Amino acid sequence: MTAPLRLLTVHAHPDDEASKGSSTVARYRDEGVESSLVCCTGGEEGDILNKAADSPEVRADLGTVRRRELQRAADIIGYEHVHMLGYRDSGMKDTPSNDHPDSFHRAPLDEAVGRLVAIIRQRRPHVIVTYADDQQGYQHPDHVKVNDISVPAFTAAGDPDAYGDLGEPWQPLKMYYTTWSRARIKAMHDKFIELGLESPYGEGWFTRPSTDDKVTTRVEISGYYQVRVDALLAQTAEFNTALNAAGARVAGDVQKAAALRAQLAAAQKQLAAIKAAAAAASKAAGNQSKATPAPTYATTGASGGAGGDD
Repeated sequence: MTAPLRLLTVHAHPDDEASKGSSTVARYRDEGVESSLVCCTGGEEGDILNKAADSPEVRADLGTVRRRELQRAADIIGYEHVHMLGYRDSGMKDTPSNDHPDSFHRAPLDEAVGRLVAIIRQRRPHVIVTYADDQQGYQHPDHVKVNDISVPAFTAAGDPDAYGDLGEPWQPLKMYYTTWSRARIKAMHDKFIELGLESPYGEGWFTRPSTDDKVTTRVEISGYYQVRVDALLAQTAEFNTALNAAGARVAGDVQKAAALRAQLAAAQKQLAAIKAAAAAASKAAGNQSKATPAPTYATTGASGGAGGDD
């Protein structure tokens, strides 16, 4: 029996596992790929946008709340293993939280790389998905640091001379960067407008630097988009559940509608081909009947045999 392929994703905060590549992970998990998640921070600096979840108790222990939500989302997506790298959320760029002694931003590079190497050697992934080196559109310190540690960890994990006390060397085969697609955002935005709906995509989405020219790989996930929606809705503290449920489902419906239109176009093309073939067959049968009259039932089956479709 062939051993299963293995995938490992590296994310900065709870909720990133839901918003970045969750449908792709769900698809590959459904195909039997063993999936592991590394979350580098506890999300302690996240906003509480859901007023129903905002309480002194939640604010006092937001890291624990976010980790619970992370596990719920990971279960929905289908991750088999969840690893916390153990650092504190660094907060947005140029905020006091950047300087917290436990923040991911301030973590010594060698230490953070070593923690990731240990997980790579434990889970032995064939493919790693992480963040890009180009973070012009969203320069969160923790997102930048994810790339900073992922690239050297990819190489060091397979080096027997590196981090020798952290398990047997294992060299992953590929590393992919997850990124946003302006073409996809524009298509969604245009569809919202076409349907007479307010688009959630403001001007900032179209002025931030595009990375579309760097995309090398696209994965068909139309059958798994609802997984992303459900995983996002598991983040009840950060998101206003009612509003985001409506918005996410509208976005999901738009994407499903696009997939259905593509299927309809293919079906119409196939029907046109069938009609053309039927017309050609009818013409040929008409020519044959003029030359040699035959019972009508003899022409009803593709095999030409008697008996027809009665």
